[in-house]
Amino acid sequence: MKQYFFVSDLHGNVSKYEKLFLQIEKDKPRAVFFGGDLLPAGLTYRANSKAEPVNFVDGFLAPEFIKLKNKLKHDYPEVFVILGNDDPRKEEARFIHHEKEGLWHFMHMKKAPLDDFVVYGYGMVPPTPFLLKDWERYDVSRYVDPGCVHPTDGYRTVDPDGDVEFSTIREDLQTLAGNDDLSKAIFLFHTPPYKTMLDRAGLDGVMVDHVPVDVHVGSIAVKEFIEAREPMLTLHGHIHESSRITGQWKQKIGKTMAYSAAYEGVGLAIIRFTDRCFVSAERLNL
Repeated sequence: MKQYFFVSDLHGNVSKYEKLFLQIEKDKPRAVFFGGDLLPAGLTYRANSKAEPVNFVDGFLAPEFIKLKNKLKHDYPEVFVILGNDDPRKEEARFIHHEKEGLWHFMHMKKAPLDDFVVYGYGMVPPTPFLLKDWERYDVSRYVDPGCVHPTDGYRTVDPDGDVEFSTIREDLQTLAGNDDLSKAIFLFHTPPYKTMLDRAGLDGVMVDHVPVDVHVGSIAVKEFIEAREPMLTLHGHIHESSRITGQWKQKIGKTMAYSAAYEGVGLAIIRFTDRCFVSAERLNL
């Protein structure tokens, strides 16, 4: 029986990463999935107060994974990574660089084998109120919820891929999955599916121009995709407070099991599951 870990929304918190590395050493999972929003604001890391700040990926993340790989040797897990809407896309190049060192698989708009499964990655989210737009797409149309900023506005750290004005998450997923049989597919998303237990934001009573804001902020396209294509497992993050509000971090959608590793608590949440039974997953709060 093979064990898998899923974490998301670590936001550059060194303490959470250290807890994760210790748990990986202890349990030696076959694979670890990272669901985006991995980097700190400012992207810098200080080892101590006298040190000059260095880039988080090169100065902390990659060196720690190298240490872990050297320590675990043949027990080093397969690592699958996407970024999230809080992560500047200019850092994508660093993840791709370290992918060549065998530290991880950078998975946005890619697929890769894992044992009897196929892993697919997708980092985009529907429009948000935030101004960084590197990882945002229109969802199923150019409609934007009240209070949100269009993907064509805001700012980006790199030039966008594709036509921002007309590209949608729905079209991206069609391109990514093609005509593949998804009965053994694991999809690594940042956004949760719309109107589920996993996308409930703390927006109760919020009004914009006298219009109530939708408290469900996930992707309609992702929800439709899951219902139509029935992948075996989907992994999500993005909405930290959702599990507190709904009391749920997993949900069955048709034949698909969906988990969220986004977590509002001060510690680290790890979703731990096996290749034998996804329904019996557990959430470790460390």
